[in-house]
Amino acid sequence: MMKAIVMGSMLFWGGVSMANQSLHKNRLFILSGQSNMARLNPDDTFTPTLQKAFPNDHVVVIKDAQGGQPISRWTKPSASSEGNLQSKVGDLYDRLLSTVKVSSADGHFDTVTFVWMQGESDANKRQGEQYESKLRAVIGQLKQDMQRDDLYVIVGRISDFGFKRQDKKSDWEKVRNAQVHIAETDNHATWVDTDDLNGGMDRLHYTDEGYKTLGERFAQAAITLIKKNGS
Repeated sequence: MMKAIVMGSMLFWGGVSMANQSLHKNRLFILSGQSNMARLNPDDTFTPTLQKAFPNDHVVVIKDAQGGQPISRWTKPSASSEGNLQSKVGDLYDRLLSTVKVSSADGHFDTVTFVWMQGESDANKRQGEQYESKLRAVIGQLKQDMQRDDLYVIVGRISDFGFKRQDKKSDWEKVRNAQVHIAETDNHATWVDTDDLNGGMDRLHYTDEGYKTLGERFAQAAITLIKKNGS
């Protein structure tokens, strides 16, 4: 039986005590990003798909997302060049890590998976050129703070929404290409497509069914990575 604790925009899904799960594996899934992650409800398809794939394991899902935010809100100051946002650089990462530490206090996780859905804000602000280095910094910082070189990473590639605007198409492509490149150059990472989730009008946000499909795609991608690596 899963339970939910809601704290502002942060959601924590836990299960039974780890003390009662010593014979099974403990699996942590960390979801973060901006509005298209904030609008995804893990209870719809993400968590159920994981529970079906790992019926005997303890699955913990944490989601901490906030709409309309650039990636600089998750990067530490050294990885950001946006001087006007220095007071907020890295603050959402700190908030996420704080929540993760609460969930990790009871014991060891056999696998940790980071699911990322963000990038529209950076593409809109024409920050595509710096996106890859910043996302690598976020992933690297999380690996370091979690002490997990074996961190699994699932990246949701932003949709084709921005292709409708010629003045933003170039940066939109740069962000998408960066997300794919990061995923395809790491044996513990992969990416999922979202181009078909925003309806016939190609909106920025996805349809209700689109979010359910996205949750299932994220879960299936994580399951494939974990099983491929024998974890």
